Amino acid sequence: MTVTTSRFIAHDQDRGIVQFSMQDGAKEFACAISTSAMDDLERGPRARPAEREAQFTRLRDRIEACVERKYQATEFEGTPPGIVLRSIDFRG
Repeated sequence: MTVTTSRFIAHDQDRGIVQFSMQDGAKEFACAISTSAMDDLERGPRARPAEREAQFTRLRDRIEACVERKYQATEFEGTPPGIVLRSIDFRG
């Protein structure tokens, strides 16, 4: 089954992540991407905290494609299990 877009949740500045969710049918699962990974994807200056949601929206297609790959490979982390993306996930 293909995962689909769900929702942006929040930018957690203290943890340096953007939290969002994806759907597998009716099942919603938690995801996060490091702000460093987003900045690396854009290859520009670091985004300001107030710009993180807009940055996430610009990068959403690439982020969701990476979530799809990790989901299919069952690369879950944490409790409850979710998908966490880092810069290394976008290399290669």
